[in-house]
Amino acid sequence: MLGNKLKKEVMDLQHGLAFLRGVTIKGDKDYSVTAGSKVCIISAGARQKDGESRLNLVKRNVAIFKSIVPQLVKYSPGAVLMVVANPVDILTYVTWKLSGLPRHRIVGSGTNLDTARFRFLIAEKLSIAPSSVHGYIIGEHGDTSVPLWSSATVAGVSLKALHPQLGQKSDKVDWSKVQTDLIDATAPRSVAKLTKPTSGAGADGSQHNWEDIHKEVVNSAYNIIKLKGYTSWAIGLSVSTLTGAILRNQHTVYAVSTLARGYHGINEEVFLSLPCVLMQEGVGSVIKQVLTEDEKKQLQKSAAALWDIQKDLDL
Repeated sequence: MLGNKLKKEVMDLQHGLAFLRGVTIKGDKDYSVTAGSKVCIISAGARQKDGESRLNLVKRNVAIFKSIVPQLVKYSPGAVLMVVANPVDILTYVTWKLSGLPRHRIVGSGTNLDTARFRFLIAEKLSIAPSSVHGYIIGEHGDTSVPLWSSATVAGVSLKALHPQLGQKSDKVDWSKVQTDLIDATAPRSVAKLTKPTSGAGADGSQHNWEDIHKEVVNSAYNIIKLKGYTSWAIGLSVSTLTGAILRNQHTVYAVSTLARGYHGINEEVFLSLPCVLMQEGVGSVIKQVLTEDEKKQLQKSAAALWDIQKDLDL
């Protein structure tokens, strides 16, 4: 059955080669077809069963990774390994341990997609393009991720400076107030577009807690899985962008999972998302963000939550 599914997927992709340039598509259960790869992307993994603990899911995925990672390293010893399977931070750590490769050549997709969702949701409230909103989600790709409200900006304007309570559990900032304080609409059509968001927190026009935006980021995948059974398009675009940054040696900054020990008071040997400069060798460097004390505590809590699970793994 596995061979048939693989064959069908390869055929489906190969039939689109006329629309692409410089692309070769191969598929095989023999890892030798991956020989000489510059980047290897690992998306294989077991899905969580109803009622299954996170630790048990991790253990099942560790068993899968033990059959994958050594083979990839065998045939592509110079490759950057990118982990997409969940729980991505722990499995990125597992990949590092199993591969024996230096830390900079192991990258997890991490909170790059969470960051994109964060920017999209803020942009929707402000009626501007997501690319014009700058902000990060760091830490675990999961429930303990950390939204960096302190550094969220639009055109260099700090949203936190406009409304100091923004993002706190106690805040009740009207989204339209933030919008009018930030944006001076001059064209009639611009005024018409400064309307309430179509979905999510504040869509009913009421005041709301902006911390709900982070909750919406965390719950996004769960909601999509509930509706369609899996996530695919956004994570595919995210991973494609990360891969392009590595292959093209772009030196661009993305929130990806990397070894976080030594940053922001983290002492555990865990992989968490931090803003990293991606280049052809993988993670070229990590940006030293200035975090508030509360953000540091949240990040340290995120690290502790991951370590509590991975410390019992048999690697």
